[in-house]
Amino acid sequence: MSAPGKGAGRTAVVTGGGSGIGKAVCERLSADGYRVAALDLNPAAAAFGQAADVTDRAQVDKALETVREHFGPVTVLVNAAGMDGFKRFADLSFESWQRVIDVNLNGVFHCVQAVLPDMTAAGWGRIVNISSSSAHSGQQYMAHYVSAKSAVNGLTKALALELGPAGITVNAVPPGFIDTPMLRKAEGRGLLGGTVDDHIARTPVRRVGRPEDIAATCAFLVSEEAGYITGQIVGVNGGRNT
Repeated sequence: MSAPGKGAGRTAVVTGGGSGIGKAVCERLSADGYRVAALDLNPAAAAFGQAADVTDRAQVDKALETVREHFGPVTVLVNAAGMDGFKRFADLSFESWQRVIDVNLNGVFHCVQAVLPDMTAAGWGRIVNISSSSAHSGQQYMAHYVSAKSAVNGLTKALALELGPAGITVNAVPPGFIDTPMLRKAEGRGLLGGTVDDHIARTPVRRVGRPEDIAATCAFLVSEEAGYITGQIVGVNGGRNT
């Protein structure tokens, strides 16, 4: 994995950096020497936080202007902003469907397009999209979420082919069962199909994942050493999906 200091001189933007996986990625990349900015509705105090709704292109562009003024061109992007949802498909409103698609898929579209000029000019870039293991396994009552995250995996593969000649790699990390505020909220509502402990018992490595597990993988994928890895869906799930 990437050693401290290897990100020196590079500017990284992490969406959803205010909590959970995004916050852990911010902290890891900061420790590795990157200049890190978090784009979030509630920005992280640990990073250079910029309030922005990733579904609003004007807000994204404005936040990135501020990031560039402080840190310079953006050559690393981790799309970790996300929104879950639980609803029986027959009862799912189109508005709810659209909102989950907007955050999880369209937000990636906006942010990648917004940073591409910087990466293209540099002839170097790293993009990591946080998808979901549910794109492999499916998940009942989450048709909108699973659809959006599956599309993120497809977008990742398409962009890897298109952007590779420009020196830009694009990969996705679909987390498995990760202990985040979003997960605990779902557990509290009885939406996990059992408790966290129940799921641990069904996980080969016999523990819940930590945001730091995802951050470590992102740190490698955005490093110089990962320059020959692109278009890959790198599962971090304790063996739940192989």
